[in-house]
Amino acid sequence: MEIVSLNPSNGMAVGKVGVTALDDVSSLVDVGIEAQARWGRMRVDERISLLTKGFYAVEQSADELAKLLSLEMGKDIRRSMGEVMGCAQGGQYLAAEVKEAIQSEKLPGGVTVEYCPHGVVGVISPWNYPLAMANNLIVPALVSGNTVVFKPSEETPLIAQDYVKILNQFLPEGVLQIIYGGKDVGVALVESNVSMIAFTGSMAAGKDIMRRASGSVKRLIMELGGNDPMIVLDDSVVEAAARFAVASSFENAGQMCTSTERVYVDEKIADVFEERVVEIARQYKIGPWDMPTVNIGPIINEKQRDKVIAHIQDAVEKGAKLRLGGEDHPDHFIRPTVITETPPDALMESEETFGPVVSISRFERVEEAIQRANGTEYGLGAVVFGSESRAREVGRRLIAGMVGINGGPGAGHAPWVGAKQSGFGYHGSIAGHRQFTQLRVLG
Repeated sequence: MEIVSLNPSNGMAVGKVGVTALDDVSSLVDVGIEAQARWGRMRVDERISLLTKGFYAVEQSADELAKLLSLEMGKDIRRSMGEVMGCAQGGQYLAAEVKEAIQSEKLPGGVTVEYCPHGVVGVISPWNYPLAMANNLIVPALVSGNTVVFKPSEETPLIAQDYVKILNQFLPEGVLQIIYGGKDVGVALVESNVSMIAFTGSMAAGKDIMRRASGSVKRLIMELGGNDPMIVLDDSVVEAAARFAVASSFENAGQMCTSTERVYVDEKIADVFEERVVEIARQYKIGPWDMPTVNIGPIINEKQRDKVIAHIQDAVEKGAKLRLGGEDHPDHFIRPTVITETPPDALMESEETFGPVVSISRFERVEEAIQRANGTEYGLGAVVFGSESRAREVGRRLIAGMVGINGGPGAGHAPWVGAKQSGFGYHGSIAGHRQFTQLRVLG
């Protein structure tokens, strides 16, 4: 069997990979277990040195990798190049941060706290940032002394294949292995003898992983999507808030886990805010990855595109006003869309839309906005615009792992973390890196 990777801009084949046989998954994990015995005994500086050589080689191949990423996933070449270079250059800084995190600590009384590798980590990553999301999980796993069996999304296997091939020019055999396939291959990985699963993907898939991993109490790090709210208070800088709302909703064609999906604006400034959002959104252009000035690329596949259209139609049928966009979306794309007066019972209020849609509702009292913002099972990110003190006060009442004040959530060396059903465990930061290790108290 094969996976044919399609260019989402036109449906044409980009390339193909063979599907990993289910019986081979456990065998590959066994190879990883054997390799980990040697890899885990290496000094951390030796592991980082090998990875750094790999990152340099990735950087040398950046042009080819960025083009392949754009062809396979659809984002424009500027964003693809940024993702490739972020992995190549940022990976080195990430490795150094992991080294700091896993240093042994001496406590009073002669007790030492050590951070030891788990064994083999199964990494399952999504298609929307096929290198960045994988890199953010693979690097801390490897630097910590684990080996990795990596299953990329079946939507973007080619860029993952080339990335692993480059790194494996420098890594010992069995340290980083890749498998290909859909849900059945992912299930085989979860149910294998891996010690840990690091996953980024849908909430439904995450719940299934938890059930399957519970039998052997595998360690889990999971980011499970979001339906991020944005609250715009009446003392906001309207221009800044409007520009953020559009940029966050449209980035990566809206296919971003921390994309703003629900905007709640104080009715005192709603008219001005909505008009400015429409004006800004009109400036965005859809098109394939190599078209100049393109802001919004294709939706990854027809199933996801149909879902976005269904959410738009559902909101309009329930009373929302379509201010920009329409039903004449070209094949493979969704036009930049602005909806106002989105009702509380609309699907996009409770579900992740994952498309280039700005959905706006008005509120009279901030309590109403907070209630609606917190009214879903998601809790990844949230944003509040307003004066610093008021925005922070409201932000502390939002149930989300990351809350941005007058800007996007999550930044710098902070953890990437979700609340409620948007996550289990977290990665990034000193504390996040340590989740790729088994704590051992010695003394």
